[in-house]
Amino acid sequence: MTTQVDFWFDPLCPWAWMSSRWMLEVEKVRDVHTTFHVMSLAELNSGRDLPDDYRRTMDLEGWIGVRAAAAVDQRYGSEALRAFYTAIGTRYHLGKEPKTPETVAAALTDAGLDPAIADEAQTDQFDDAVRTSHYEGMEPVGMDVGTPVIRVNEMSLFGPVISPAPKGEAAGDLFDGFVKMTAYPGFFELKRTRTVGPIFD
Repeated sequence: MTTQVDFWFDPLCPWAWMSSRWMLEVEKVRDVHTTFHVMSLAELNSGRDLPDDYRRTMDLEGWIGVRAAAAVDQRYGSEALRAFYTAIGTRYHLGKEPKTPETVAAALTDAGLDPAIADEAQTDQFDDAVRTSHYEGMEPVGMDVGTPVIRVNEMSLFGPVISPAPKGEAAGDLFDGFVKMTAYPGFFELKRTRTVGPIFD
């Protein structure tokens, strides 16, 4: 039986991107299907006291990607959102392209979607959809974590935060362990200091 995995991401986050590439690798070696959902770091950090540079990132770049993603999900469905996430993440994280309407429009085009969504994503018309998806993902894990959030068998955890994303059977082994930890309702946290940044390949 196929294991259904729900994955909440903000296109801005390189760590969510790393974990999403891991999940796509897991699908090659385990009977798993990943459904992607939008969360918003800008919404999560709304009203919080943030460092100036991070606040500028949230204010200037934090909304257009998630609004576009919510629009894609609403209009085209989850498989299109999956394709859009790959397209925008490739441009944001591998291509180091600016988080601008032009980049979002190009990613929409890459995914075979209407690039005019990038214009609409500069308004607040998709904010209710963003927030609905955001809180669906975040409420089970609490608001003191970020993205990614992964739900397996109706149990959710923040993470994993990984670099680089494992390939092949190593990806499957990590997923097996993640599922076991997620299954125990009394499990809350494992952590060690990050010694590397996101290693994209």
